Amino acid sequence: MLFGAHCSGGVKKALDNAVEMGADAVQLFVQSPRTWRFPEHDPADLEAFRSKREAAGLPALVHALYLVNLAAPDDAIYAKSVDTMRATVDAACAIEADGVIFHIGSHLGAGFETGLARVVPALEQVLDRSNERTWVLMENSAGAGGTMGRSIDELVAIFNALGRHERLGVCLDSCHLFVSGVDVTDAPTWNALLEDLDARIGLDRLRALHANDAKAPLGSNRDRHDNIGEGLIGEGLGVFLAHPKVQGLPVVLEVPGADGKGPNADEIRKLRELHARAT
Repeated sequence: MLFGAHCSGGVKKALDNAVEMGADAVQLFVQSPRTWRFPEHDPADLEAFRSKREAAGLPALVHALYLVNLAAPDDAIYAKSVDTMRATVDAACAIEADGVIFHIGSHLGAGFETGLARVVPALEQVLDRSNERTWVLMENSAGAGGTMGRSIDELVAIFNALGRHERLGVCLDSCHLFVSGVDVTDAPTWNALLEDLDARIGLDRLRALHANDAKAPLGSNRDRHDNIGEGLIGEGLGVFLAHPKVQGLPVVLEVPGADGKGPNADEIRKLRELHARAT
């Protein structure tokens, strides 16, 4: 497996930070995670990222802004979300990223079908900006409130509504699965989910994993990540990592870290050791 981390620093610094911590893959934001404003990236910075990434040989994934809500009933938020996703995919293509991972959003109580009617035309615009290298990857949600993508059923519904688009894939998050009620520490349960995903979407569409421990209990629908081995998934995360069907994928850490500043070399070491013990 390719053990990596979400790294701060954006286009200019995230790749250097990943290499420094010994990561095999990098995930980054291409804009500030705290604002809708999208930057005008200097072409020289984009070229430098491409060159450094080729030299390092690391898979690179872009995570879209958390504010994005492609199911938003509010037209202003919806428009900002679509514009931001389009710009994010453009930037990801410019740095030759392997995918853009995004949270689908929330229908905010309007119902899944109403949310789906918003998501589909939004994603059609976004997918038009993608290319054969840079896919768009739906991330499963923790299942709180009206969030979309809380189950394989919901991911399948979105996937099929978009005509099984050839550049639409999936990223599965261990914490989100656990708190949405899928016990990833139980091998038969995890195997059944992967078989279901394979039958209905295709495992070739599973392009990345997020490996995060959970501070909240199984089925709680509370999206609270914990450091590797310190949460309620604990050693059981090895089951998630060890399945033969997910070997070779980039596995990205999104944990708080010992100092609250995010993943570091020690968290990657713990993940590698956990994988080794479980295989």
